[in-house]
Amino acid sequence: MPDPRHRVAAQPLTSRLEHRLGQWARARLPGGLAEFIMFCLKMGWASLFGGLMLGAIILSKAVWQADWPIARYDALLGFAIATQALFLIFRLETVEEAKVILLFHLTGTVMEWFKVSAGSWAYPELALFKLFDVPLFSGFMYASVGSFIARVIRLFEMRFAPYPPIWLTFLLALAIYANFFTHHFIWDIRLALIAATVAVYGRTMISYRVGRRHRMNLVLAGALSSFFLWLAENIGTLTGTWVYAGKHISSFASLSKMGSWYLLLYVAFITVTVVVRPRSDEPAAEGNEGNRANRE
Repeated sequence: MPDPRHRVAAQPLTSRLEHRLGQWARARLPGGLAEFIMFCLKMGWASLFGGLMLGAIILSKAVWQADWPIARYDALLGFAIATQALFLIFRLETVEEAKVILLFHLTGTVMEWFKVSAGSWAYPELALFKLFDVPLFSGFMYASVGSFIARVIRLFEMRFAPYPPIWLTFLLALAIYANFFTHHFIWDIRLALIAATVAVYGRTMISYRVGRRHRMNLVLAGALSSFFLWLAENIGTLTGTWVYAGKHISSFASLSKMGSWYLLLYVAFITVTVVVRPRSDEPAAEGNEGNRANRE
């Protein structure tokens, strides 16, 4: 049998660092606490792109001066492009993941163009790279959601079972995405779509690894994730980076926006599954692997 040490040495640098950190935590902390800390660290690592973008928004708002030669929105665009390039150079994302993240970037930008033209929100600052009143960095905020989903699936070695038929999930994503446009003209079926996500994914359990394997309902995971996305959105509103119709700059986004993020998460997740097909098979000898991980 191959030496496990050789297997660890062949892993990417980030995986080796995670392995060593896991060894350190399990050797010094109670099992439950070590698992929780590793879970938080993995989630933070999976959301690195979005975290860096939010950090750039906060920092730029704090230091930017109106007479500087580069507009803040344009600087955020340059930062986003550089960050995406570094993710690929250092293999924090695969090329396949980057392709589907680009797809979600484009679908998000199209929705931004429509929503801004419809008066749902606005970007009040001037910028050179602004198309149809939408700064081009905004698409990277959607891309960061796709990046998080692609990376969290890989980092946690997620499995989904039972997974609904692929055609049904694509139909659901299309209906959700269309409603973001059509509710301006006809009925808003947001509540019906939320009920549809429960009907389609209500039985789906996520199996994920943090030392050993754990399970969580996919709908619950989506609801929790939407809360954190709502918090992240408020960083943008409180810094005045975008302004909602009828709201003052730096006002708080309403709780109803959590429902929108919840639905948009499914669009992002189903978009990611175009490349990263959801797996339902459990690794062989899972119990033995879990015991070995606890001993490492």
